[in-house]
Amino acid sequence: MKEDQLVEWKSNWRDEFLKWICGFTNSNGGKLLIGLDDTGKVIGLKNSRKLMEDIPNKVRDVLGILVEVNLLQKNSLEYLEIVIEPYPYPISFRGRYYIRSGSTNQELKGAALDSFLLRKQGLHWDGMPQVALDVNDLNSLDKFKKLALKSSRIDEEILQENNKNLLDKLHLFNGKYLKKAAALLFHNDPEKFITGAYIKIGFFETDSELIYQDEVHGNLFDQVDKTMDLVFTKYLRAYISYEDIHRIETFPVPREAFREGILNAIAHKDYASGVPIQISVYDDKLMIFNNGYLHTGWTINTLLEKHSSQPYNPDIANAFFRASLIEAWGRGIEKIQNACRNEDVPLPKISFDGSGFWLKFKFKESLSKMTVKMSEETGVETEVKTGVKTSDKILILFLENPEISLVDVARKLDRSVSAMEQATKKLRESGRLERIGPKKGGYWKVIERVKKL
Repeated sequence: MKEDQLVEWKSNWRDEFLKWICGFTNSNGGKLLIGLDDTGKVIGLKNSRKLMEDIPNKVRDVLGILVEVNLLQKNSLEYLEIVIEPYPYPISFRGRYYIRSGSTNQELKGAALDSFLLRKQGLHWDGMPQVALDVNDLNSLDKFKKLALKSSRIDEEILQENNKNLLDKLHLFNGKYLKKAAALLFHNDPEKFITGAYIKIGFFETDSELIYQDEVHGNLFDQVDKTMDLVFTKYLRAYISYEDIHRIETFPVPREAFREGILNAIAHKDYASGVPIQISVYDDKLMIFNNGYLHTGWTINTLLEKHSSQPYNPDIANAFFRASLIEAWGRGIEKIQNACRNEDVPLPKISFDGSGFWLKFKFKESLSKMTVKMSEETGVETEVKTGVKTSDKILILFLENPEISLVDVARKLDRSVSAMEQATKKLRESGRLERIGPKKGGYWKVIERVKKL
């Protein structure tokens, strides 16, 4: 046994440990073991029997809750086990609120406290009223209407009504005010109202060495599309193979699995935190982080098993469901796993660190060793890897797609267009590359075979 979200060790009892009991009961419950050292070894309690009577009374008088205190013994040494159940309403310790965050106890303040109190009252942050937001400010409803019409998950007659009636049917009004979910879903700049409502993507060489990065802004529907496009055109490299004349691209993370991961992150993110969704790409893995919390009584194992659909942001999830972006049965994790199995790649690992969720995809092969293989008729077999000369990278891209533009080459290699113009000029002068036809409508011909590196 080790200290974690549900277990804490203490060598002796002090009244300040009521904070820890408060943290457990505001989270998923747990056990506080008194009489163990920092390694989890039982060292015993001299006054264990007296504490067995005192602790329940102190918990009741200060916190107003009941706990179970058990007297246990190991190697003739007595110690106490305090079993704490999660409570459906917020519990404070002298006016302060605490929760478990991993194996630590943290006091809630500011937006985190507001979000916690809402959840304990059965309310949701995305359902709170957004002052100064008007129906006429929501200029991204057309995309939703097209998706919803195609999905048949909302009556066509409703989609033909005016925007105010449609938003009302989607339950996006709180009294006379639009909900915060409406700003996130349909405003072109939701960050005008909600800090951190965007996605951040970075490519890292090491945890501390960022190579390049991008930010994806706009309404949530656009964020999904833009993130998919950016990750699969700039951040991930595909394994290219050919069957006869057909080109096959296999990415280290299946598109469907990544898409489900992003949709899950958006639907379950704690937007009150002000922290953007973060996608970290390395040579051998991709990780998605979203700030959020486990439901009371849930563990990571709950997410991995069949479970009910309980989105952190139900109004956002409802709009995504009507647009056929997600299901309504809590099958997101299952779909991610199935997509990985279908393409024979490692299943991702899901973890919760107290402040949010990590979805980690381990690549079957590192990006630096991704191989591009073509049929013998083409006479080309190359390997694209970190450290390859820029000139060779350019030739590889022209071999893959002779009609690719220099703008796209620059984007794929994270270089300027002018630098690519200079590089292709040198390749042509050296006789390694030839331009066939005009600038528009022509194509690139590689003269010299790229050797296998």
